Amino acid sequence: MKPSDKQAHAKNTKHRTQYDNMKKLFVPAAVALSAIVLLTGCLALQIGGGDKKEERKATVGQQLVDLKKARDAGVITDAEYETQKAKILGGK
Repeated sequence: MKPSDKQAHAKNTKHRTQYDNMKKLFVPAAVALSAIVLLTGCLALQIGGGDKKEERKATVGQQLVDLKKARDAGVITDAEYETQKAKILGGK
């Protein structure tokens, strides 16, 4: 083998080794990245936000509509409807 052939072979071997090492690292890195993305989505993690839950209270109008629906469906009596309606309107 000529000296230039030996150098070319050594260079190819070096590049092949680097390529093999990159291939060995790529699959675990891709799996780890995929797992992080999936878990972040599944766990609904928010970066820098934390859990901020606002409790929304129904408006007076919505409470009255819901109360009327309950009365119309027979879930509550007319007396209960009037009592609850007075509470909603009196609590403004």
